[in-house]
Amino acid sequence: MLSTRVHGMIDYLVGVLLIVAPYALGFADGTAAQFVPVLLGVFVIVYSLVTQYELSILKLIPISVHLILDAGGGLLLIASPWLFHFADVVWLPHVVVGIVDIGVVLLTQRRRLSPQMRTGS
Repeated sequence: MLSTRVHGMIDYLVGVLLIVAPYALGFADGTAAQFVPVLLGVFVIVYSLVTQYELSILKLIPISVHLILDAGGGLLLIASPWLFHFADVVWLPHVVVGIVDIGVVLLTQRRRLSPQMRTGS
């Protein structure tokens, strides 16, 4: 299981990756292929900054809501090449990151561990 702290680190990394990927991988063409990951990356960073976990600034939304947003974003990424009709140009990065995003959701603990549980006492 991934701790919420590790999940937070992954969130910020994925957010930046989503923003940079279209430029780094050559599909920054002003279409949905570019804008879906960029906008989703910004959204991931914003809601990560307000999630009730260790790496946020404002602890407003519960981790359970955050995980639902992550899963929804992963599903959107997976479907977006066909939903927005750019699969003939690029689809693999969207699908791979979407699958990884859903995998991270499935592996993340749903609540923070108490100090006693972390030490095993």
